[in-house]
Parts: sequence; structure tokens; C-alpha cells
Amino acid sequence: MQIKAEALAAHLSKGLKPVYVVHGDEPLLAQEAADALRAEARKQGYSERQVFIVSGAYFDWAPVIAASQAMSLFADKQLIEIRIPGGKPGKDGSEALQRYVDGLPPDVLTLVTLPRLDKTQLGSAWFTALDAAGVSVKVDPVERRELPAWIARRLQQQGQSVAAGPEGQQALEFFADRVEGNLLAAHQELQKLALLHPPGELGLHQIEAAVLDVARFDVFKLSEALLGGKVGRVLRMLEGLKAEGEAAVLVHWTMAEDIRGLKRVHDAVAAGKPLPMALRESRIWGPKERLFERIVPQLQGAALTRLVVAAQVCDGIVKGLRHPEWPTDPWEALGRLALMLEQALRPPARKTRYG
Repeated sequence: MQIKAEALAAHLSKGLKPVYVVHGDEPLLAQEAADALRAEARKQGYSERQVFIVSGAYFDWAPVIAASQAMSLFADKQLIEIRIPGGKPGKDGSEALQRYVDGLPPDVLTLVTLPRLDKTQLGSAWFTALDAAGVSVKVDPVERRELPAWIARRLQQQGQSVAAGPEGQQALEFFADRVEGNLLAAHQELQKLALLHPPGELGLHQIEAAVLDVARFDVFKLSEALLGGKVGRVLRMLEGLKAEGEAAVLVHWTMAEDIRGLKRVHDAVAAGKPLPMALRESRIWGPKERLFERIVPQLQGAALTRLVVAAQVCDGIVKGLRHPEWPTDPWEALGRLALMLEQALRPPARKTRYG
């Protein structure tokens, strides 16, 4: 049985299953899910706890199996935690986990924690056995577009809120801009607001004064912002990536790959291929596929050709070459390329009857 982290509280209110698997790359939400399970386990009488950390391919699984079968000297029920930070238990671990769930006694509750799993791991024999024996809890990251609402819910939990309407939304957007990609820091900033201000409504000036700029940016999230036409966010992400020491070459590759993808799909559609087929052949899928579906029909071939040439010029600049019409600083060149892409993606102005 698979559920999302936000559904865990409702699930726990109906009773505990023998096995829980918490997997995902968002440390704060994964920790909160595990803590909720531990708290419910204590309420249900699982007063003894053993923790095993699987480190490396040569981990000895015998003590784990033995712990699940041994009768506790101090409690009727025990919680066994198996932490697999690498996400792969290995061949021996796979076999051990399957034996483990097959012989699990009713007085043992098991919590397995893992990082984000790929499709192969989710379909593996060991994960399937764990999921069949209990519940797997998927911890999804909070995307930027969801972050203001997430912050609002967290404020509400601590008895605080922002004003209704545009002013409150502006405050939430300001908060989100400064904690994007860093949910642990967002949590700390929320706790700071709870310490600084009493329950009630918070104004933008109070949030501005309290919240530090602790955002962290993922170069691969840059694509969504670029293709979404969010130029302000793109420029802010470029500044953040530069400050974090990200390689300008990698950032350029990400941007250039989007430009080349748009050109390939546009040319294929212009040659008569259906858009879904052109996207599939260019290996465009997921959130990017939906963005391409909206963007490609309104693109002009000449503008795309200019973008491809600009990406080639920018490629030289991030590798140390110069161009008389471009900035010499790689990050300034990347910002210029981003602005050119945003302009090309901008929907054409509607003509009125007056011109």
C-alpha cells in the first residue's frame, strides 16, 4: 500500500500496519513522517526501539533478522528501524529483507527509511515485499509553485497567518523566494517567526525583517522556470547558482539543451509530424512535456534559429572565449541568453481593429 506523506496522519489514526517504508529526498518531511510513526508507536505500546544502519554492500543482516525474532526482555512490543541511506540493500540485503517480512511476529513494528527511489528500485523484489507487508510513504519535495501555500499552512499550525488578498500573497511569495529549495531552513525561519511574534496576523514588513535569504537552487529546475517564462525567477536562480559555486558550463548546457529541444520539436512539427510524436522522438516528457505543448505552437522558426546561434556564442563565453557583442562575464552572458529565450517564448501581441 502506497500513500503520500500528507496522508500519513489520517492513516495512523486508523491503526498501525506491521511495516512502514518512508522514502524521499526531502529531509524535513521524511523526518516528520518518521517522527509521527515513532510517536504513534509509543502510544500503541512499542516502548523498545532498535536501530540498524545499513552501511555498504557487506552489511551483516543476521542481527536484524535475529532482533525481529527475539523476545524483548523489557517490553511486550518493539520498534525496529532499518535505515538504508544509500537506497540499495544489495543482493544479500534484498534476500534478507524478503525473509525478514515473511517471518515478522505481530509484536514487532518496522520502520525502513530510504532516500528517493528510482523506477527500478520501486519495482525490486525487496521493495515489493516491504510494500506488500505494510505501507510505503512517499515523501515528495515541495515545488516552488506549492511553496507559498505550504508556508501558509505551517503558519496556521503555529497560530499565525498573513493578510487576505494581494498583500498576504506578496508576503508569502517573498518568503518562498528566500527559502526555495531549502525546506529545513524554511522550517527554521517559521520557528523564528513564532518566537519573534505572538499568534495572529503577520505583515510583509515583519516577514521581510525576520526571514533570511537561504534559498538553494537546482540547476535542473532552471528549465521549468525558463520554459515557464518566469524571467525574474530565472535571473534570481542564476544569481543563486553563481553564489553557490555552480559551474557556468553546466548551467549553459541545461539552457542550451532546452533551446535545441525546442528547435528539434518545432522543426518536426513544421515538417508535418504530430506534436505528441515529435515530443516523444525528442525524449521530452514529464513537466517539460506540458510546457513544450503550450510553447511550441506559438514559436517562430527565425527566433529559434537566432536562439541556437546565441547559445553557441554563449557556449564559447562560458569556456573562456570572447565575442565583441556579448558580455565577457559567463554569468552575465547566461542572463542575456535567458532574456533572449524569454522574449522568444513571449506570446505574440494580439492585434486590435485599430492596428
